[in-house]
Amino acid sequence: MNEQVTSRPAGPPAPDRYPEVLHSAEVFAGEPGCIARARALADRFLVRLAAEWLAVFGERTRGDLMLAVSELVTNADRYSQGPYLLELEGTAERVSVTVYDSSAALPLFFAPDPTRPGGHGMEIVVALCDRLTAERVPVGKRIRAEFQLSS
Repeated sequence: MNEQVTSRPAGPPAPDRYPEVLHSAEVFAGEPGCIARARALADRFLVRLAAEWLAVFGERTRGDLMLAVSELVTNADRYSQGPYLLELEGTAERVSVTVYDSSAALPLFFAPDPTRPGGHGMEIVVALCDRLTAERVPVGKRIRAEFQLSS
């Protein structure tokens, strides 16, 4: 059984109305510029989601998603010992940002403390998304941030 950490809400994710989602993924190995490439992948994904699924989201939601991508990819780059996978999935109603990495260590979640030097990445992601899950998987761990979009 996988150990799992979940932030609000504690219940199961809402079922999708659509059996299919728009999907994009890329593997990164920590090379220079990989965080910028991950953000570019996410930006192209959001453009496609708006065009193909007629997803509606404002600049704030776009900014929140891009910041979550930056934080999750930065953490994978910093704390895992191997390549990591960024996976984006979405419909007109929701977007999920998932990062798989080779470290089985689940992230630490700290209470907000402006005097703490560092350790704010997961705090930021939790504040930005509607639901965050972190669980061990056979390759290491999976962290997924879910965002509900405007209707």
